Amino acid sequence: MSDSLLPYAVGAAKRARRAAVRMRRRVEQLHTVPAIGGGIRPRAQLRPVHFSVSSGRTLNFAVAVPGRGVTSAVLVLSHGTARERVPLELEPQADGTLLLTATVPLRHRDGPEPAGRGPVLSTGIWRLAVLLTDSEGQTRHTKITAAAAPEVSDGPTLPYSPSPTSGAVFRPVRSVDGYALLKVRPPRPHAELTSFDLRWDRITVHGRLIGCTRGTATATAEAVVRRGNQAVVTEPEWDGDRFTFEVPLDRMGSGRGTARTWDLFLRLGGSRLKIARQLTDVRHPRQVYRTPFRIVALDNGSLLRVHAHVTAAGALAVNCAEVIAAPRSTEEVA
Repeated sequence: MSDSLLPYAVGAAKRARRAAVRMRRRVEQLHTVPAIGGGIRPRAQLRPVHFSVSSGRTLNFAVAVPGRGVTSAVLVLSHGTARERVPLELEPQADGTLLLTATVPLRHRDGPEPAGRGPVLSTGIWRLAVLLTDSEGQTRHTKITAAAAPEVSDGPTLPYSPSPTSGAVFRPVRSVDGYALLKVRPPRPHAELTSFDLRWDRITVHGRLIGCTRGTATATAEAVVRRGNQAVVTEPEWDGDRFTFEVPLDRMGSGRGTARTWDLFLRLGGSRLKIARQLTDVRHPRQVYRTPFRIVALDNGSLLRVHAHVTAAGALAVNCAEVIAAPRSTEEVA
């Protein structure tokens, strides 16, 4: 390397190191909440071998303890005065330790999940502890320190996702003083896209309400042209909180050779909810949920080139271009 380029190389290396430090601090902040474990740090502490929430609502927990004398163990989740207990399985290891494990579904207190096994958690920060019982019946309380922060990855899936049933988010975090916590966030109101049927003469959209109810409010489905004021409305069919409607393609043509993109919404009373696929851990929805272009023949005799697709943000959109216009009636010609 020539002497004239050396200062530029040194400067680039310094900037790269500063960027790496900023990124590491940012990752630590994302997985840290301003909560204090409380009191003086006890001597009895355990660091989990594994602590995660998979598929949006399945708690996976494992911690290793000395194997002598332990007859039972319980994972305790606490939030204020609320307590939820999860029995831990005792798995003897070859080195003489015990691996305490649990895999249970998490349920949000205000969610639609049916009654069953697994803790029911309200919104807020939940602290973790393990109660160990020995052969003499004595119980030992141990707090759980946080595991190392997960590595940043740009893979196909996100590190956490909302619950596919309630829309609530159960996310492992750590307190500023180093304890493992579980952060519970309530579901955000939206119209979840569950599926859509792309046929040769229609597009049928299926979805359900998340974080809100229809009640007595008037509900309509709307297709709104992007970067324009035109909107067409149709009436969905309802089955509880689930809705179904056909996209009004006969009113979405715009003249031969002209293509327009329409965004789909669900208007619920005075609120307009974007129809989107949000209860997923897919990082790049547009690259995963790929759909073909199709020529759709409508009842009025027109042909449309249609592309129903999921955008980069997970929203449902329909691109329409008229190929053959509907023939005019005799009265229109006259």
